[in-house]
Amino acid sequence: MGKVLVIGANGQIGKHLVSLIQSSDDFTAKAMIRKAEQADDFEKLGAETVVVDLEGGIDAMAQAADDVDAIVFTAGSGPHTGKDKTIMVDLDGAVKTIEAAKKAGVKRYIMISSFDTTREAIQSSPASFAPYVVAKHYADEWLRASDLDYTIIHPGGLTNDSGKGEVQLAETVDRGEVPRQDIAEVILASLINDTTINKEFQVISGSQPIDQAIKSI
Repeated sequence: MGKVLVIGANGQIGKHLVSLIQSSDDFTAKAMIRKAEQADDFEKLGAETVVVDLEGGIDAMAQAADDVDAIVFTAGSGPHTGKDKTIMVDLDGAVKTIEAAKKAGVKRYIMISSFDTTREAIQSSPASFAPYVVAKHYADEWLRASDLDYTIIHPGGLTNDSGKGEVQLAETVDRGEVPRQDIAEVILASLINDTTINKEFQVISGSQPIDQAIKSI
């Protein structure tokens, strides 16, 4: 059974993912959190926790990853924190965890990105959203250029609706929404299926069961 370091575990996708991992037969979760007081919910699930700040150094992140088989980056600065936090968390934080993975010898890395991080998306984004797309664009580029076994997941508009276990998933899909719970299911399916290694895809709600969609990517 493999161990997965979930970065941003206290976020909404992260919480869903840790719960799913703990219920699976394939993996156990190690929840990376920013504050010790966030540990209780994860410990109730039987998940290990580690306190590391994404604005800290690479060594602490590599130490957190030294006994895991895969890393999932679900962290985000949020829409109301300003451009500086977007740079520090969504760009620099992501890049540091990629470098920490290399340092710790962890090959498998899954990135939760933004729906469209192309240069065209940066140019067409509203001024308030463009810094986030820029941060995700360069974090994705850094991951693609690494020697890690990566998967980059580009979710549509995230909702808190209950997951329905069915998605539309391909290299490019039309814009749409998708429950965070379903994205957590997509992450777990990606961890299980090596066909997703060195792949990236957009995902919204649809009519194809998640396992089938992942296997066809």
